[in-house]
Amino acid sequence: MSKATKRNPWAWIPTLYFAQGIPYFAVNMISVMMFKRLGMSNTDIALYTGWLYLPWVIKPFWSPIVDVLKTKRWWTVVMQIIVALALAGVAFTIPTNGVNVLPDSMTVTNASVSLFSVCLAIFWIMAFASATHDIASDGFYMLALNTHEQSLFVGIRSTFYRCASILGQGGLVALAGYLETSSQNIPQAWITTFACMAIFFGVVAVYHLFILPYPVSDKPHVEEGDQAGVGAILKSFVDSFATFFKKSHVLIAILFMLFYRLPEAQLIKLIQPFLVDPVSAGGLGLSTAQVGIAYGTIGVIGLTVGGIIGGICASAGGLRKWIWPMALCISLNSIVYIYLSAVTPSVDTVVGQIIIYSCVFLDQFGYGFGFTAFMLFMMYFADGPYKTSHYAICTAFMALGMMIPGMIAGAVEEAMGYNGFFWYVLCCTFATWGVTALVYPHIDPNYGRKSSH
Repeated sequence: MSKATKRNPWAWIPTLYFAQGIPYFAVNMISVMMFKRLGMSNTDIALYTGWLYLPWVIKPFWSPIVDVLKTKRWWTVVMQIIVALALAGVAFTIPTNGVNVLPDSMTVTNASVSLFSVCLAIFWIMAFASATHDIASDGFYMLALNTHEQSLFVGIRSTFYRCASILGQGGLVALAGYLETSSQNIPQAWITTFACMAIFFGVVAVYHLFILPYPVSDKPHVEEGDQAGVGAILKSFVDSFATFFKKSHVLIAILFMLFYRLPEAQLIKLIQPFLVDPVSAGGLGLSTAQVGIAYGTIGVIGLTVGGIIGGICASAGGLRKWIWPMALCISLNSIVYIYLSAVTPSVDTVVGQIIIYSCVFLDQFGYGFGFTAFMLFMMYFADGPYKTSHYAICTAFMALGMMIPGMIAGAVEEAMGYNGFFWYVLCCTFATWGVTALVYPHIDPNYGRKSSH
């Protein structure tokens, strides 16, 4: 194996962030669709999948270990192997007996409840491995590229991160929908889907074992046999937190990371249930395969285009110039769902399908464009001696901002109905605008611009 210190970023950035996205979407989004098809209520879906965000919230507590032991490359590859095994574990633990998923009934035996608990536990393992992989791969990205390359490729990495959603929420959900129809066995359809994900992810992990470069700066801070290793880890842990909370305007930055995505944090938990629920329940009545096309394919294409354009704009004009346009785009996407829930276009007509798919495209385009500002701000704020740990802390606040609102979203929707819920989400945009106004004056006007490097 060639230990090249530098490789063309196009050879590994797209696949690395594609790999980063697969377990995240499997845990937090594909699971939503699977649980919905297995008969869970919106309240339970939001609660259970909301708790699965917890590893991303608490990952700063073990990020110093990733910072000081082994290399970022080592952690990246090992976590990918664990994720592949966890995906296979989910496939083996989806209940196949005792669950009768019908439109109006669901019966669960003790055996299926036990197996379901094991399935959730494996999702937790996958979530922890995925969160650790995020720490390592984000640190690896910053070590392997200079600051201008980081800004230039931020849209690319975001794009391929979301392309994982095309495979997962698009292709594989569509596959699950096809298998549901052809086999008339919903659990078996999802078993096959997760088995395919496990095989594919295993191939990606092997590819990265050979293709990732070996940056000169990617060295363990503690060598094997170092008697001071434990002390170094503890000191790194304390220093990383202490220096983070001593940063200038840290409170404003934390508020931004918590509330910038407040509308999306709640919307994301209910989009798929809204698309698949029957019209009588306030939804649009799409099939599983149609949801895969609408949200997992057309929507992700919109998100991809938005991410690429966002990266180009940020690289040309800088974060400060584009943060307000991006904040407006990411916070107003609930308007399309207000419209869809009020009009309920028929999925049985070509016109109705075009309307639904177009609205989902617009929603995800705005999200992809607006999320670029969020990613750049986290890299901007994390810059410094402990950039890997500080970036992990930033993403932890990001995850907390997604976790808590997401956990209550299902209960809010069941109390207000889909249309009322989407109006409520629109009102939450004031939080996005408020924190953007707070953080705007403190951003270096040259950050992210090519001319600044």
